[in-house]
Amino acid sequence: MSQAHIEDHVKLIARHEEEFLARRTPWERATDRIAIFIGSAAFIAVHLAIYMVWIVFNSLPQTQHFDPRPYSLLQTVSAMEAILIASLILMRQTRIGRRSDERDHLMLQVLLLSEKETTTLLNVNREIANEVGLGVVANSREAKTLSQDISIDEMAQTIRETLPKS
Repeated sequence: MSQAHIEDHVKLIARHEEEFLARRTPWERATDRIAIFIGSAAFIAVHLAIYMVWIVFNSLPQTQHFDPRPYSLLQTVSAMEAILIASLILMRQTRIGRRSDERDHLMLQVLLLSEKETTTLLNVNREIANEVGLGVVANSREAKTLSQDISIDEMAQTIRETLPKS
C-alpha cells in the first residue's frame, strides 16, 4: 500500500472521529471536559490541597471549626462528589461504548464485503486455472472450500455453540 493510500485512510478515520465528536450535545461536551479533568493530576492536586486546608483549618486550636473531627461534613461532601463523578464517568464511558459499537459495525461490514470480494476472486482464479490446464489445483478440496460462500448466520451459531457459557 502506498504512502498516499495510508494518508487517505488516516484522514478518513480522523474525519469520522471529528464527525462523531461534532455530533455531541453541549451537555456531552461539558461532561467530557469534566471527565477529562477528573482524570488528571491537577484534579488530584486540587483535591489534596482542599482536603489538607479543610482538615488543618478544622484542627487548629482557637479557631471556630465548621467541621470538627471526624469531619462528617467533609465525608458527606466527598461522598456526594464521588456519586457525581461516577455518574459523569459512566455517561462518558457509555458514549465511548456507543462509538466503539459503531466502529465494530463498520468493521463487520468491511469484513463481510472483503469476504465476498475474496470469494469472487477465488472463483475467478479457479476458472482461469481450469482454462490454462491447472484443473488439479483449481479443483483441489481447499480451493473449492475457500471459494464457497460462507453463511455468516451459520458461523455465528457455531461460535455461540462452541464458546463456553458464562
